[in-house]
Amino acid sequence: MNAAPPLRWQTATIEKIVPQTPRVSSFFLKLSEPFTTKAGQHVDVRLTAPDGYQAQRGYSMAQAPESGPDRIELCIEELEGGEVSPFFHMVAAAGDEIELRGPLGGHFIWRIDDPGPILLIGGGSGIVPLMSMARHRAASGVPVPMAMLYSARNWSEVIFRDELLELNGKRDGFDCVFTLTRDVEKRDGVHARRIDSAMVMETLMRLPALPAHVYICGSNAFVGAASGAVMAAGVAEGAIRTERYGG
Repeated sequence: MNAAPPLRWQTATIEKIVPQTPRVSSFFLKLSEPFTTKAGQHVDVRLTAPDGYQAQRGYSMAQAPESGPDRIELCIEELEGGEVSPFFHMVAAAGDEIELRGPLGGHFIWRIDDPGPILLIGGGSGIVPLMSMARHRAASGVPVPMAMLYSARNWSEVIFRDELLELNGKRDGFDCVFTLTRDVEKRDGVHARRIDSAMVMETLMRLPALPAHVYICGSNAFVGAASGAVMAAGVAEGAIRTERYGG
């Protein structure tokens, strides 16, 4: 069997920028070479300085596959000391062109014909590929039971907050549980601690059965803790797929 050809770098144009939180914005890009995506995939972005120095970073795509093959949404958090994210937040504007290649990733993906129920667990910007999955479910109309447990530092840093509340309010088999690790204000129905076994068990009770697939995305420490809590709740290790960022 012949190996697939390497993905080519292409030019994409920033069509609009939408703030999500004080430190996170969505960048909507039009591709010069359209491609088909799967929920959970990512792209590589490459920046080239005038002196030829290049910096590269992978970013998950947030849009549902139903959005079409020529437009993608990257949700980028500004990281202090980062090489790529400061450009997007401090320099980039609508009409600018950037280099990217993709789609990338074949393990951390969800297809609507995969068996359910589905459990999604995200920490901070780890929500991005999970949002693609939640949007894929909503756009396709497939009634697979899906629960999401999302941890953020405070209420103002909940990425896609209004959209998640709207999806949760439909009561169509999608349930979203929020937990805030640094918010001093108490909120009805919102946890105020780091994810633990009890919180995972509570989220699992919103599903009709143990999940067939679990997707966990966040920092190394977050993914490790969440995976341990899920296995402690009786979910087989083989059902868990993880994606990590940061050191």
